Amino acid sequence: MSRDPLLKERWEAVTAMITERFGEGAPLDLDAIIYLIGLQEFGQFDRRFKKDDKVNLMHIAICRLLEPYGYYRFDFEDEDGWPHYEVVTPLPPLKAGEQTVLMKEAIVQYFLEKEVIE
Repeated sequence: MSRDPLLKERWEAVTAMITERFGEGAPLDLDAIIYLIGLQEFGQFDRRFKKDDKVNLMHIAICRLLEPYGYYRFDFEDEDGWPHYEVVTPLPPLKAGEQTVLMKEAIVQYFLEKEVIE
Protein backbone atom coordinates (compact mmCIF):
# COMPACT_ATOMS: atom_id res chain seq x y z
CA MET A 1 0.00 0.00 0.00
CA SER A 2 2.94 2.31 0.53
CA ARG A 3 3.43 2.21 -3.25
CA ASP A 4 0.21 4.17 -3.72
CA PRO A 5 0.40 7.41 -1.73
CA LEU A 6 -3.18 8.45 -2.63
CA LEU A 7 -4.58 5.13 -1.40
CA LYS A 8 -2.53 5.45 1.78
CA GLU A 9 -3.80 8.99 2.36
CA ARG A 10 -7.42 7.99 1.74
CA TRP A 11 -7.11 4.87 3.93
CA GLU A 12 -5.79 7.03 6.75
CA ALA A 13 -8.74 9.41 6.28
CA VAL A 14 -11.19 6.48 6.47
CA THR A 15 -9.59 4.98 9.57
CA ALA A 16 -9.38 8.36 11.30
CA MET A 17 -13.03 9.13 10.58
CA ILE A 18 -14.28 5.68 11.63
CA THR A 19 -12.10 5.63 14.74
CA GLU A 20 -13.34 9.07 15.78
CA ARG A 21 -16.97 8.02 15.40
CA PHE A 22 -16.84 4.46 16.72
CA GLY A 23 -13.44 3.74 18.26
CA GLU A 24 -13.93 5.23 21.71
CA GLY A 25 -10.31 6.31 21.63
CA ALA A 26 -8.87 3.08 20.25
CA PRO A 27 -7.96 2.81 16.55
CA LEU A 28 -10.15 0.37 14.64
CA ASP A 29 -8.55 -2.33 12.54
CA LEU A 30 -9.56 -3.67 9.13
CA ASP A 31 -11.89 -6.33 10.56
CA ALA A 32 -13.73 -3.79 12.71
CA ILE A 33 -14.25 -1.51 9.70
CA ILE A 34 -15.52 -4.44 7.63
CA TYR A 35 -17.94 -5.31 10.45
CA LEU A 36 -19.24 -1.72 10.56
CA ILE A 37 -19.76 -1.70 6.79
CA GLY A 38 -21.71 -4.96 7.10
CA LEU A 39 -23.85 -3.41 9.80
CA GLN A 40 -24.43 -0.35 7.60
CA GLU A 41 -25.42 -2.52 4.63
CA PHE A 42 -27.75 -4.65 6.78
CA GLY A 43 -29.32 -1.53 8.22
CA GLN A 44 -30.74 -2.98 11.43
CA PHE A 45 -28.85 -1.03 14.06
CA ASP A 46 -31.09 -1.55 17.04
CA ARG A 47 -30.55 -5.22 17.71
CA ARG A 48 -27.94 -7.39 19.36
CA PHE A 49 -26.05 -9.83 17.19
CA LYS A 50 -24.83 -13.30 18.03
CA LYS A 51 -21.37 -14.40 16.99
CA ASP A 52 -22.69 -16.11 13.83
CA ASP A 53 -24.60 -12.95 12.92
CA LYS A 54 -21.42 -10.90 13.29
CA VAL A 55 -19.62 -13.25 10.91
CA ASN A 56 -22.53 -12.89 8.48
CA LEU A 57 -22.33 -9.11 8.73
CA MET A 58 -18.66 -9.27 7.78
CA HIS A 59 -19.54 -11.55 4.87
CA ILE A 60 -22.16 -9.06 3.68
CA ALA A 61 -19.56 -6.30 3.81
CA ILE A 62 -16.98 -8.30 1.88
CA CYS A 63 -19.51 -9.18 -0.80
CA ARG A 64 -20.67 -5.57 -1.06
CA LEU A 65 -17.12 -4.24 -1.14
CA LEU A 66 -16.01 -6.67 -3.84
CA GLU A 67 -19.18 -6.34 -5.93
CA PRO A 68 -17.80 -3.42 -8.00
CA TYR A 69 -14.77 -5.58 -8.81
CA GLY A 70 -17.03 -8.21 -10.39
CA TYR A 71 -16.54 -10.91 -7.77
CA TYR A 72 -20.06 -10.82 -6.30
CA ARG A 73 -23.51 -9.72 -7.38
CA PHE A 74 -26.42 -8.84 -5.13
CA ASP A 75 -29.02 -11.60 -5.44
CA PHE A 76 -31.87 -10.92 -3.02
CA GLU A 77 -32.86 -9.85 0.46
CA ASP A 78 -34.50 -12.53 2.59
CA GLU A 79 -37.59 -12.10 4.75
CA ASP A 80 -35.42 -11.11 7.73
CA GLY A 81 -33.68 -8.37 5.75
CA TRP A 82 -30.38 -10.19 5.21
CA PRO A 83 -28.84 -9.43 1.81
CA HIS A 84 -27.61 -12.40 -0.19
CA TYR A 85 -24.95 -12.30 -2.87
CA GLU A 86 -23.89 -14.77 -5.50
CA VAL A 87 -20.35 -15.43 -6.66
CA VAL A 88 -19.80 -14.11 -10.17
CA THR A 89 -16.08 -14.74 -10.44
CA PRO A 90 -14.08 -16.60 -7.78
CA LEU A 91 -11.40 -14.54 -6.14
CA PRO A 92 -7.93 -15.37 -7.41
CA PRO A 93 -5.45 -16.83 -4.93
CA LEU A 94 -3.99 -13.88 -3.06
CA LYS A 95 -1.28 -13.65 -0.46
CA ALA A 96 -2.28 -12.15 2.89
CA GLY A 97 -0.76 -8.77 2.04
CA GLU A 98 -2.51 -8.71 -1.32
CA GLN A 99 -5.85 -9.50 0.35
CA THR A 100 -5.33 -6.63 2.77
CA VAL A 101 -4.52 -4.17 -0.01
CA LEU A 102 -7.55 -5.31 -2.03
CA MET A 103 -9.86 -4.84 0.97
CA LYS A 104 -8.38 -1.44 1.80
CA GLU A 105 -8.82 -0.34 -1.82
CA ALA A 106 -12.41 -1.58 -1.79
CA ILE A 107 -13.17 0.15 1.52
CA VAL A 108 -11.72 3.43 0.26
CA GLN A 109 -13.80 3.09 -2.90
CA TYR A 110 -16.92 2.39 -0.80
CA PHE A 111 -16.44 5.57 1.22
CA LEU A 112 -15.70 7.57 -1.94
CA GLU A 113 -18.99 6.28 -3.45
CA LYS A 114 -20.85 7.20 -0.25
CA GLU A 115 -19.17 10.65 -0.46
CA VAL A 116 -17.82 10.32 3.08
CA ILE A 117 -14.26 11.06 1.98
CA GLU A 118 -12.77 12.82 -1.03
